[in-house]
Amino acid sequence: MASEATTIQAGDREVRISSPSRVLWQELGITKLDLATYFVEVSVPFLRANGDRPVSLQRFSGGIDGEQFFSKNPPKGTPDYVRAVPVTYPSGRSHPQLVLDEPAGIVWAAQMNTVVFHPWASKAGDPDNPDQLRIDLDPQPGTGFAETIPAALELRSLLAEAGLTAFIKTSGNRGLHVFAPIEPTHEFLDVRHAVIAAARELERRMPDKVTTNWWKEERGEKMFVDYNQANRDRTMAGAYSPRALPTATVSAPIEWDELESVKPTDFTILTMPGRLASTGDPWEHMHDTPGTIDTLLSWWERDLENGLGELVFPPDFPKMPGEPPRVQPSRAKKTD
Repeated sequence: MASEATTIQAGDREVRISSPSRVLWQELGITKLDLATYFVEVSVPFLRANGDRPVSLQRFSGGIDGEQFFSKNPPKGTPDYVRAVPVTYPSGRSHPQLVLDEPAGIVWAAQMNTVVFHPWASKAGDPDNPDQLRIDLDPQPGTGFAETIPAALELRSLLAEAGLTAFIKTSGNRGLHVFAPIEPTHEFLDVRHAVIAAARELERRMPDKVTTNWWKEERGEKMFVDYNQANRDRTMAGAYSPRALPTATVSAPIEWDELESVKPTDFTILTMPGRLASTGDPWEHMHDTPGTIDTLLSWWERDLENGLGELVFPPDFPKMPGEPPRVQPSRAKKTD
């Protein structure tokens, strides 16, 4: 018997969707075809945010509760309208990484059971030099989305002092992602140091609310500023990307004046197309006037002079000069 399949119009192309009625989000009954349709509806702002960048695809063999894996290199059968660009990973190895340029590419990824898209902070034409400074505000046990709000507002002010314009989105889960467009003139390690400088300054201003402590057990009920998300080949869910959560939330760009009146579950695969139709894309003009990280790097140098050195890299990164002893995020997960 022939397998169930259909096609969907994505820009100028028709893309085949196999098993369109497969349910990906069981509680809401959202199917693979629903997901592909969502990507068509949000393709313009999605590509503005995530297109022309190396991207990793988080793929699920069944529904969101099933097995998952990441695709970075082009898998077998990748269509000719999905390109790749060589990137260098922390190990020093270089491999081609997927790049999306048009709506059909996003829908093809959905056909390949992609739910979450993880774009790099750099463009495909200059993958070694980020054009976005990204800061992940990660609630710890005992805190939640409400606790991210004052930290995000203070971070916005802090970045403005450093000459940067901050943009914000929900993570799609409990946290917030703060982005600032920057000129692509520094490589990843410099941008990481700029993020650390901003994180340390935020911690000074909100010592009872914010932490940069890598040890989970020592963070307490504070907001963790995950500086390691600024590393090469470390990514977070892209703007308008769904999350593999029962509520089918998406990582949603918002205006700063919305921050105190919204919650992450307001923004889902089901609600985001309507929101975009009524309010537009808050990130449409993000890259119109990029700033520089020069001031943040001066803060980094100031902290070095005051005895604050390099912070710990993730365990799977090569050892870096000046780095303190390597640790896992949790003492319960020590490795040899």
